[in-house]
Amino acid sequence: IYIHIFALMVKTRLGQTIRQDQIAEAALDIVRSGGIRALNLAAVADKVGIVPSAVYRHFKNKSQIIGAVLQLIQKRLSAHYQEVVESDGEPVEKLSLLLKKHVELIGSSNAIPRVIFSAEVIGGMPEKRQQLYDIIQDVVRNIAQIVSEGQKMGRIRTDTPPETIAVSFLGLIQPAAIIWSLSEGEFDLAQHSQRAWQLFSDAIRAGGGQKS
Repeated sequence: IYIHIFALMVKTRLGQTIRQDQIAEAALDIVRSGGIRALNLAAVADKVGIVPSAVYRHFKNKSQIIGAVLQLIQKRLSAHYQEVVESDGEPVEKLSLLLKKHVELIGSSNAIPRVIFSAEVIGGMPEKRQQLYDIIQDVVRNIAQIVSEGQKMGRIRTDTPPETIAVSFLGLIQPAAIIWSLSEGEFDLAQHSQRAWQLFSDAIRAGGGQKS
């Protein structure tokens, strides 16, 4: 009987997780087409194909849905990082691959920069601002680990802390993502990232400008 109860609990949690992910995906889709102001529980329920009361079983308000969206974005970023660290290639090549994956993630949905850089997240919801900060800190730590590996191998310059290089790496993406979002996709994010990467990779390679 205990095994049966445990199996039922696991199945229930799995069902809840799947539904929550569906709601987060629907919220992203709504933001993609109408902006974050169009996001509300009724719209999410309609997009998922359930009644609004069913959404309330998982999320009490818009703030919690945005939290789930941020969590979904973090899952995707973490999955990309795992793919990269498990891939073949030297650290600089891994950074190049990670940049490509980040750009593809943003390019697949203008909802992501709309959520991340929205006034509601940055200014109107302190708890979401902290959640976003934690996500960015996690990304910086992951990038810094790749940089540190490259420094130990003698492939990346050692006169600059890994965290500084990691934050500079993010600078290849975030400002360009804002421009891309504001331009409704006219700005060529992929092309920009390729050109910016050449400058960045030349700057961080060992022997590429280190102090004598």
